[in-house]
Amino acid sequence: MIRTLRLGVNIDHVATIRNARGGRHPDPVRAARAAAQAGADGITAHLREDRRHITDDDVERLVAESELPLNLEMAATAEMVAIALRHRPHAACIVPERREERTTEGGLDAAGNRDALAPMVRDLGAAGIRVSLFVNPDPIQLDAAAELGAPVVELHTGSYCDAEADDVRDHELERIRTAAAHAERIGLECHAGHGLAFDTVGRVAAIPTIVELNIGHFLIGEAVFGGLDGTIRRMRALMDRARSGTDDRRGA
Repeated sequence: MIRTLRLGVNIDHVATIRNARGGRHPDPVRAARAAAQAGADGITAHLREDRRHITDDDVERLVAESELPLNLEMAATAEMVAIALRHRPHAACIVPERREERTTEGGLDAAGNRDALAPMVRDLGAAGIRVSLFVNPDPIQLDAAAELGAPVVELHTGSYCDAEADDVRDHELERIRTAAAHAERIGLECHAGHGLAFDTVGRVAAIPTIVELNIGHFLIGEAVFGGLDGTIRRMRALMDRARSGTDDRRGA
């Protein structure tokens, strides 16, 4: 039986555009509603320490007003845990965060930060929030996530998407495929995301042990040219065709 592949749409950069000028337009909550109508299964938003895009008010409104479940991306800090516990999103994805980075640059070192992460995973889970850890496709990190009690991992796909040489991209894809299979063997639900676009999504979507893709920057950028509804629908269709095995054009 072919597993359904969920699409989570990250709306961070709707807020980036809004914040460039101030005011309330474009509204991330409106984007979340549009994503739902276009076939998304969930909404992802990253509340950064410096509030460079999503704000606390956005999180509150998304929880209250979006019809889709919210996956709150957050750094492993006491402040962010307190915010998550206050708003109770459907899920919380703990990611590494550096103030000077433009975007998340790699996976969380779950293996090296067990002591710090353990109480966060415990407290979030006890509140009914589904915890995921954003990690590189490395079995050591997956084993650490399982030991911490996180039910979900999200594999960082940036190295695959950024690879220019075919052999490098093939190698990175195999790392993702191997990690996703390992995640299933040890009882973790496996998600993936970062940098996925029309030409790279297919080969990742075809991996049967991945059950959710989270995609944001590309969708919001491409929406400038094709509209948000059409862009999400095209991504959804590419994912579905790759998962069903009916599309031979799965990206390089």
